[in-house]
Amino acid sequence: MTIQALVGANIVLTDIVVEGQAVLIHDDRIVGVVTPQTIPHDCVVHDLGGGWLLPGFIDTQVNGGGDVLFNDRPDIDGIRTIAAAHRRFGTTGLLPTLISDYPDVVDAAIVAGEDALAARVPGVLGVHIEGPHLNVAKKGIHDQSRFAAIDDAVLARLAAPSAGRRIVTLAPELAPHGAVRTLADAGVLVCAGHSLADYDQTCAALAEGLAGFTHLFNAMTQFLSRDPGMVGAALEHRASHFGLIVDGLHVHPATLRVALAARGIDGAMLVTDAMPPVGGTRDRFTLMGREIAAVDGTCRGPDGTLAGSALTMVDALWNAVDMLGCGLVAASRMASGNPARFLRLEHETGTIAPGLRADLVHLGADRRVRATWIGGSREEHCA
Repeated sequence: MTIQALVGANIVLTDIVVEGQAVLIHDDRIVGVVTPQTIPHDCVVHDLGGGWLLPGFIDTQVNGGGDVLFNDRPDIDGIRTIAAAHRRFGTTGLLPTLISDYPDVVDAAIVAGEDALAARVPGVLGVHIEGPHLNVAKKGIHDQSRFAAIDDAVLARLAAPSAGRRIVTLAPELAPHGAVRTLADAGVLVCAGHSLADYDQTCAALAEGLAGFTHLFNAMTQFLSRDPGMVGAALEHRASHFGLIVDGLHVHPATLRVALAARGIDGAMLVTDAMPPVGGTRDRFTLMGREIAAVDGTCRGPDGTLAGSALTMVDALWNAVDMLGCGLVAASRMASGNPARFLRLEHETGTIAPGLRADLVHLGADRRVRATWIGGSREEHCA
Protein backbone atom coordinates (compact mmCIF):
# COMPACT_ATOMS: atom_id res chain seq x y z
CA MET A 1 0.00 0.00 0.00
CA THR A 2 1.19 3.54 -0.79
CA ILE A 3 2.32 5.67 2.12
CA GLN A 4 -0.31 8.17 3.17
CA ALA A 5 0.45 11.61 4.58
CA LEU A 6 -2.12 13.27 6.83
CA VAL A 7 -1.62 17.04 6.80
CA GLY A 8 -3.49 20.18 7.76
CA ALA A 9 -4.35 19.40 11.39
CA ASN A 10 -2.61 20.06 14.69
CA ILE A 11 -1.09 16.76 15.87
CA VAL A 12 -1.51 15.77 19.52
CA LEU A 13 1.55 13.87 20.71
CA THR A 14 2.33 12.49 24.17
CA ASP A 15 3.66 15.78 25.54
CA ILE A 16 2.95 18.50 22.98
CA VAL A 17 0.66 19.66 20.19
CA VAL A 18 2.58 20.30 16.98
CA GLU A 19 1.46 22.43 14.05
CA GLY A 20 2.34 22.33 10.39
CA GLN A 21 3.54 18.72 10.33
CA ALA A 22 2.31 15.48 8.83
CA VAL A 23 1.65 11.96 10.06
CA LEU A 24 2.85 9.27 7.67
CA ILE A 25 1.01 5.92 7.53
CA HIS A 26 2.06 2.79 5.70
CA ASP A 27 -0.38 -0.11 5.68
CA ASP A 28 -1.61 -0.38 9.30
CA ARG A 29 1.33 1.39 10.95
CA ILE A 30 2.48 4.91 11.73
CA VAL A 31 5.75 5.68 9.98
CA GLY A 32 6.41 8.95 11.77
CA VAL A 33 5.68 12.64 12.16
CA VAL A 34 7.53 14.76 9.61
CA THR A 35 7.69 18.26 8.20
CA PRO A 36 5.92 18.91 4.88
CA GLN A 37 9.27 19.34 3.16
CA THR A 38 10.27 15.75 3.99
CA ILE A 39 7.06 14.04 2.86
CA PRO A 40 8.09 11.40 0.29
CA HIS A 41 7.17 12.44 -3.23
CA ASP A 42 5.16 9.27 -3.87
CA CYS A 43 2.86 9.72 -0.85
CA VAL A 44 -0.87 10.11 -1.14
CA VAL A 45 -1.54 13.36 0.72
CA HIS A 46 -4.79 13.87 2.63
CA ASP A 47 -5.45 17.46 3.74
CA LEU A 48 -7.56 17.29 6.90
CA GLY A 49 -8.48 20.97 6.69
CA GLY A 50 -7.77 22.00 10.26
CA GLY A 51 -8.69 20.74 13.68
CA TRP A 52 -6.69 18.15 15.60
CA LEU A 53 -5.33 14.68 14.86
CA LEU A 54 -5.19 12.54 18.01
CA PRO A 55 -4.59 8.91 18.93
CA GLY A 56 -7.88 7.05 18.65
CA PHE A 57 -9.83 6.82 21.88
CA ILE A 58 -9.79 3.60 23.92
CA ASP A 59 -12.85 2.91 26.10
CA THR A 60 -12.59 0.08 28.62
CA GLN A 61 -16.24 0.19 29.73
CA VAL A 62 -18.89 0.05 27.00
CA ASN A 63 -22.18 -1.62 27.91
CA GLY A 64 -23.86 -0.89 24.61
CA GLY A 65 -24.34 1.35 21.61
CA GLY A 66 -26.28 1.56 18.38
CA ASP A 67 -29.46 0.54 20.26
CA VAL A 68 -27.77 -2.72 21.36
CA LEU A 69 -27.09 -3.79 24.94
CA PHE A 70 -24.28 -6.34 25.18
CA ASN A 71 -26.26 -8.40 27.71
CA ASP A 72 -29.07 -8.76 25.19
CA ARG A 73 -26.79 -9.49 22.24
CA PRO A 74 -23.71 -11.35 23.53
CA ASP A 75 -22.69 -12.39 20.05
CA ILE A 76 -20.37 -11.18 17.32
CA ASP A 77 -23.09 -9.18 15.55
CA GLY A 78 -23.97 -7.38 18.77
CA ILE A 79 -20.32 -6.52 19.33
CA ARG A 80 -19.95 -5.36 15.74
CA THR A 81 -22.91 -2.99 16.11
CA ILE A 82 -21.63 -1.58 19.41
CA ALA A 83 -18.13 -1.01 18.05
CA ALA A 84 -19.41 0.68 14.90
CA ALA A 85 -21.65 3.00 16.92
CA HIS A 86 -18.79 4.16 19.14
CA ARG A 87 -16.36 4.56 16.27
CA ARG A 88 -18.49 7.47 15.06
CA PHE A 89 -17.43 9.29 18.24
CA GLY A 90 -13.71 8.62 17.94
CA THR A 91 -13.41 5.29 19.74
CA THR A 92 -10.98 3.06 17.88
CA GLY A 93 -10.52 0.52 20.66
CA LEU A 94 -13.04 -0.79 23.19
CA LEU A 95 -14.05 -3.65 25.44
CA PRO A 96 -17.76 -4.52 25.24
CA THR A 97 -18.88 -4.72 28.87
CA LEU A 98 -21.27 -7.27 30.30
CA ILE A 99 -23.34 -6.13 33.27
CA SER A 100 -23.92 -8.77 36.00
CA ASP A 101 -25.70 -11.75 34.47
CA TYR A 102 -26.16 -15.52 34.70
CA PRO A 103 -23.25 -17.89 33.98
CA ASP A 104 -24.53 -18.88 30.56
CA VAL A 105 -24.66 -15.23 29.49
CA VAL A 106 -21.14 -14.65 30.81
CA ASP A 107 -19.97 -17.68 28.83
CA ALA A 108 -21.69 -16.35 25.70
CA ALA A 109 -20.09 -12.92 26.14
CA ILE A 110 -16.62 -14.40 26.49
CA VAL A 111 -17.11 -16.58 23.40
CA ALA A 112 -18.48 -13.59 21.47
CA GLY A 113 -15.42 -11.57 22.37
CA GLU A 114 -13.12 -14.32 21.11
CA ASP A 115 -15.17 -14.62 17.92
CA ALA A 116 -14.94 -10.86 17.36
CA LEU A 117 -11.18 -10.92 17.90
CA ALA A 118 -10.76 -13.84 15.50
CA ALA A 119 -12.88 -12.04 12.90
CA ARG A 120 -10.88 -8.83 13.45
CA VAL A 121 -13.97 -6.76 14.11
CA PRO A 122 -12.59 -3.20 13.94
CA GLY A 123 -11.87 -1.72 17.35
CA VAL A 124 -12.51 -4.79 19.52
CA LEU A 125 -9.74 -5.37 22.07
CA GLY A 126 -11.44 -7.96 24.31
CA VAL A 127 -14.33 -7.98 26.78
CA HIS A 128 -15.04 -6.55 30.22
CA ILE A 129 -17.05 -8.71 32.64
CA GLU A 130 -18.49 -6.31 35.26
CA GLY A 131 -19.94 -8.61 37.91
CA PRO A 132 -21.83 -10.66 38.91
CA HIS A 133 -19.37 -10.98 41.81
CA LEU A 134 -20.33 -7.68 43.43
CA ASN A 135 -21.57 -6.40 46.78
CA VAL A 136 -25.36 -6.10 47.05
CA ALA A 137 -24.98 -2.96 49.16
CA LYS A 138 -23.31 -1.22 46.19
CA LYS A 139 -25.28 -2.85 43.40
CA GLY A 140 -26.31 0.34 41.62
CA ILE A 141 -28.44 -0.64 38.63
CA HIS A 142 -27.15 -4.25 38.62
CA ASP A 143 -29.70 -7.00 39.27
CA GLN A 144 -28.74 -8.59 42.58
CA SER A 145 -30.67 -11.76 41.74
CA ARG A 146 -27.87 -12.50 39.28
CA PHE A 147 -25.05 -12.01 41.79
CA ALA A 148 -22.94 -15.05 42.62
CA ALA A 149 -20.01 -16.05 44.79
CA ILE A 150 -16.59 -16.73 43.29
CA ASP A 151 -15.72 -20.44 43.26
CA ASP A 152 -13.36 -22.65 41.27
CA ALA A 153 -15.78 -22.84 38.34
CA VAL A 154 -15.99 -19.04 38.19
CA LEU A 155 -12.22 -18.69 38.30
CA ALA A 156 -11.83 -21.22 35.51
CA ARG A 157 -14.38 -19.35 33.37
CA LEU A 158 -12.81 -15.94 33.90
CA ALA A 159 -9.20 -17.12 33.61
CA ALA A 160 -9.71 -19.00 30.34
CA PRO A 161 -7.10 -17.97 27.74
CA SER A 162 -7.98 -15.05 25.48
CA ALA A 163 -6.66 -13.71 22.20
CA GLY A 164 -7.28 -10.19 23.51
CA ARG A 165 -7.69 -8.44 26.83
CA ARG A 166 -10.13 -9.38 29.55
CA ILE A 167 -11.18 -7.09 32.41
CA VAL A 168 -13.10 -8.47 35.38
CA THR A 169 -14.74 -6.14 37.87
CA LEU A 170 -15.43 -7.66 41.29
CA ALA A 171 -15.88 -6.70 44.94
CA PRO A 172 -12.53 -7.70 46.47
CA GLU A 173 -13.93 -8.13 49.98
CA LEU A 174 -16.09 -10.97 48.66
CA ALA A 175 -13.34 -12.71 46.71
CA PRO A 176 -11.70 -15.75 48.34
CA HIS A 177 -8.08 -15.27 49.37
CA GLY A 178 -5.87 -15.76 46.33
CA ALA A 179 -8.65 -15.27 43.76
CA VAL A 180 -7.33 -11.92 42.56
CA ARG A 181 -3.84 -13.40 42.25
CA THR A 182 -5.16 -16.41 40.31
CA LEU A 183 -6.89 -14.15 37.80
CA ALA A 184 -3.98 -11.72 37.54
CA ASP A 185 -1.53 -14.57 36.95
CA ALA A 186 -3.77 -15.71 34.09
CA GLY A 187 -3.48 -12.29 32.45
CA VAL A 188 -6.86 -10.98 33.55
CA LEU A 189 -7.00 -7.29 34.45
CA VAL A 190 -8.88 -7.34 37.74
CA CYS A 191 -10.67 -4.16 38.79
CA ALA A 192 -12.47 -3.31 42.00
CA GLY A 193 -15.97 -1.89 41.87
CA HIS A 194 -19.48 -2.09 43.31
CA SER A 195 -17.77 -2.82 46.59
CA LEU A 196 -17.76 -2.14 50.32
CA ALA A 197 -14.06 -2.97 50.64
CA ASP A 198 -12.32 -0.69 53.11
CA TYR A 199 -8.83 0.74 52.72
CA ASP A 200 -7.04 -2.29 54.16
CA GLN A 201 -9.03 -4.78 52.11
CA THR A 202 -8.36 -2.78 48.97
CA CYS A 203 -4.64 -2.59 49.71
CA ALA A 204 -4.60 -6.36 50.23
CA ALA A 205 -6.23 -6.82 46.81
CA LEU A 206 -3.67 -4.47 45.24
CA ALA A 207 -0.92 -6.60 46.74
CA GLU A 208 -2.53 -9.64 45.09
CA GLY A 209 -2.48 -8.00 41.68
CA LEU A 210 -5.56 -5.79 41.48
CA ALA A 211 -4.94 -3.66 38.40
CA GLY A 212 -7.55 -0.92 38.62
CA PHE A 213 -10.82 0.57 39.73
CA THR A 214 -14.08 0.68 37.80
CA HIS A 215 -15.69 4.15 37.64
CA LEU A 216 -13.79 5.70 40.56
CA PHE A 217 -16.03 7.20 43.27
CA ASN A 218 -19.18 5.49 42.01
CA ALA A 219 -20.38 2.41 43.92
CA MET A 220 -17.45 2.13 46.35
CA THR A 221 -16.30 3.27 49.78
CA GLN A 222 -15.33 6.94 49.85
CA PHE A 223 -12.35 8.89 51.16
CA LEU A 224 -13.03 10.05 54.72
CA SER A 225 -10.83 11.59 57.39
CA ARG A 226 -10.36 8.44 59.47
CA ASP A 227 -11.41 5.90 56.87
CA PRO A 228 -9.66 6.38 53.51
CA GLY A 229 -11.81 3.72 51.85
CA MET A 230 -11.34 2.33 48.38
CA VAL A 231 -11.05 5.80 46.90
CA GLY A 232 -8.18 6.61 49.24
CA ALA A 233 -6.37 3.41 48.31
CA ALA A 234 -6.84 4.12 44.60
CA LEU A 235 -5.48 7.65 44.87
CA GLU A 236 -2.53 6.55 46.99
CA HIS A 237 -1.46 3.61 44.84
CA ARG A 238 0.76 4.79 41.99
CA ALA A 239 0.72 1.76 39.70
CA SER A 240 -3.00 1.09 39.29
CA HIS A 241 -5.46 2.71 36.91
CA PHE A 242 -8.96 4.06 37.44
CA GLY A 243 -11.85 4.91 35.15
CA LEU A 244 -13.51 8.31 35.34
CA ILE A 245 -16.98 9.07 33.97
CA VAL A 246 -16.59 12.78 33.20
CA ASP A 247 -20.15 13.83 32.48
CA GLY A 248 -20.69 16.25 35.36
CA LEU A 249 -23.38 13.91 36.74
CA HIS A 250 -21.75 10.72 37.96
CA VAL A 251 -19.13 12.67 39.92
CA HIS A 252 -18.91 16.39 40.63
CA PRO A 253 -16.16 17.98 38.52
CA ALA A 254 -14.53 19.47 41.63
CA THR A 255 -14.18 15.98 43.09
CA LEU A 256 -12.48 14.81 39.92
CA ARG A 257 -10.18 17.83 39.90
CA VAL A 258 -9.11 17.03 43.46
CA ALA A 259 -8.52 13.37 42.53
CA LEU A 260 -6.30 14.35 39.61
CA ALA A 261 -4.43 16.85 41.79
CA ALA A 262 -3.79 14.10 44.34
CA ARG A 263 -2.81 11.34 41.97
CA GLY A 264 -1.85 13.04 38.71
CA ILE A 265 -3.22 11.92 35.37
CA ASP A 266 -1.00 8.89 34.82
CA GLY A 267 -3.52 6.38 36.18
CA ALA A 268 -6.68 8.13 34.97
CA MET A 269 -8.72 6.73 32.09
CA LEU A 270 -11.75 8.35 30.53
CA VAL A 271 -14.60 5.86 30.20
CA THR A 272 -18.16 6.24 29.02
CA ASP A 273 -20.03 3.42 30.81
CA ALA A 274 -22.16 3.84 27.68
CA MET A 275 -25.56 2.31 27.10
CA PRO A 276 -27.51 1.55 23.88
CA PRO A 277 -28.59 5.15 23.11
CA VAL A 278 -25.02 6.10 22.11
CA GLY A 279 -25.06 6.07 18.34
CA GLY A 280 -28.62 4.77 18.36
CA THR A 281 -32.04 6.10 17.48
CA ARG A 282 -33.90 5.46 20.75
CA ASP A 283 -33.58 7.16 24.12
CA ARG A 284 -35.17 4.28 26.06
CA PHE A 285 -34.22 0.65 26.46
CA THR A 286 -34.86 -2.26 28.80
CA LEU A 287 -32.26 -3.53 31.24
CA MET A 288 -33.23 -6.84 32.80
CA GLY A 289 -36.91 -5.98 32.86
CA ARG A 290 -36.52 -2.33 33.90
CA GLU A 291 -37.09 0.57 31.54
CA ILE A 292 -34.10 2.89 31.36
CA ALA A 293 -34.35 6.42 29.96
CA ALA A 294 -31.52 8.55 28.60
CA VAL A 295 -31.80 12.07 30.03
CA ASP A 296 -29.24 14.88 29.76
CA GLY A 297 -26.37 12.60 28.77
CA THR A 298 -26.94 9.92 31.37
CA CYS A 299 -29.27 6.97 31.83
CA ARG A 300 -31.56 6.33 34.79
CA GLY A 301 -33.86 3.61 35.97
CA PRO A 302 -37.49 4.14 37.10
CA ASP A 303 -36.37 5.15 40.61
CA GLY A 304 -33.72 7.57 39.35
CA THR A 305 -30.79 5.20 39.87
CA LEU A 306 -27.93 5.90 37.49
CA ALA A 307 -27.76 3.22 34.81
CA GLY A 308 -24.64 3.96 32.86
CA SER A 309 -24.58 6.93 30.53
CA ALA A 310 -25.20 8.27 27.06
CA LEU A 311 -21.71 9.79 27.11
CA THR A 312 -19.39 9.52 24.12
CA MET A 313 -15.61 9.47 24.29
CA VAL A 314 -15.29 12.67 22.28
CA ASP A 315 -17.58 14.41 24.78
CA ALA A 316 -15.61 12.89 27.67
CA LEU A 317 -12.42 14.31 26.15
CA TRP A 318 -13.79 17.83 25.85
CA ASN A 319 -15.44 17.58 29.29
CA ALA A 320 -12.00 16.83 30.71
CA VAL A 321 -10.78 20.02 29.06
CA ASP A 322 -13.76 22.20 29.99
CA MET A 323 -14.82 20.79 33.38
CA LEU A 324 -11.49 19.59 34.78
CA GLY A 325 -9.17 22.19 33.29
CA CYS A 326 -6.99 19.62 31.55
CA GLY A 327 -5.01 20.62 28.51
CA LEU A 328 -5.72 18.73 25.31
CA VAL A 329 -2.51 16.71 25.67
CA ALA A 330 -3.50 15.55 29.16
CA ALA A 331 -7.07 14.79 28.09
CA SER A 332 -5.74 12.79 25.14
CA ARG A 333 -3.51 10.75 27.44
CA MET A 334 -6.53 9.92 29.61
CA ALA A 335 -8.55 8.96 26.52
CA SER A 336 -5.88 6.94 24.71
CA GLY A 337 -2.38 6.52 26.13
CA ASN A 338 -3.37 5.63 29.69
CA PRO A 339 -5.97 2.99 28.77
CA ALA A 340 -3.48 1.51 26.29
CA ARG A 341 -0.94 1.20 29.09
CA PHE A 342 -3.55 -0.28 31.44
CA LEU A 343 -4.40 -2.87 28.79
CA ARG A 344 -0.67 -3.53 28.24
CA LEU A 345 -1.01 -2.38 24.66
CA GLU A 346 1.17 0.73 24.86
CA HIS A 347 3.67 -0.80 22.41
CA GLU A 348 0.86 -1.36 19.93
CA THR A 349 -1.49 1.63 20.14
CA GLY A 350 -2.56 4.65 22.18
CA THR A 351 -0.12 7.29 20.95
CA ILE A 352 1.06 8.76 17.66
CA ALA A 353 4.54 7.28 17.35
CA PRO A 354 6.55 5.36 14.75
CA GLY A 355 5.80 1.66 14.58
CA LEU A 356 2.48 1.83 16.41
CA ARG A 357 -0.81 0.87 14.81
CA ALA A 358 -2.44 3.71 12.92
CA ASP A 359 -5.43 4.14 15.25
CA LEU A 360 -6.32 7.81 14.92
CA VAL A 361 -9.15 10.30 15.22
CA HIS A 362 -9.52 13.64 13.44
CA LEU A 363 -11.52 16.28 15.28
CA GLY A 364 -12.66 19.32 13.34
CA ALA A 365 -12.34 22.88 14.57
CA ASP A 366 -15.92 22.49 15.86
CA ARG A 367 -14.64 19.63 18.09
CA ARG A 368 -16.67 17.01 16.26
CA VAL A 369 -15.30 13.74 14.91
CA ARG A 370 -14.55 13.97 11.21
CA ALA A 371 -12.72 10.71 10.57
CA THR A 372 -11.18 7.71 12.29
CA TRP A 373 -8.49 5.25 11.31
CA ILE A 374 -8.28 1.75 12.76
CA GLY A 375 -5.17 -0.05 11.66
CA GLY A 376 -4.76 2.55 8.90
CA SER A 377 -8.26 1.99 7.50
CA ARG A 378 -10.08 5.31 7.28
CA GLU A 379 -13.76 5.94 7.90
CA GLU A 380 -15.31 9.39 7.53
CA HIS A 381 -17.88 10.61 10.04
CA CYS A 382 -20.19 13.49 10.69
CA ALA A 383 -20.98 12.74 14.35
